[in-house]
Amino acid sequence: MDNINTFEYNYSAERAREVEAIRRKYEEPKEDKFEQLKALDRQAERRGQILSIAIGIIGTLILGTGMSMVMVGQVLYFIPGVVIGIVGALALGAAYPIYKKVTQKDRDKVAGQVLALVKQLQ
Repeated sequence: MDNINTFEYNYSAERAREVEAIRRKYEEPKEDKFEQLKALDRQAERRGQILSIAIGIIGTLILGTGMSMVMVGQVLYFIPGVVIGIVGALALGAAYPIYKKVTQKDRDKVAGQVLALVKQLQ
């Protein structure tokens, strides 16, 4: 009898990555301190970003409306167009200071948690 034992092994890095990605979907999420730190930092900025973007968009639309009214060429629309355009420009100018103020307020709220996590990570 001729008994030949053979062993075959096929490794594919791409397949291993795919298997790992599928495994991560079904595992319980691990509580990683660094990920918590990044999430808190994103949370502190999110509300300010959303608010300032909304104000910026609204200000842009108001400014565009005023510009359109000025460009119509009729005296009846010129003065209101200038006033509306100035209001839109002021809204655009206020977007960044509002972002800074809201973000700083939210950072102050999570500062204790962030500093505690930083101490644990160092």
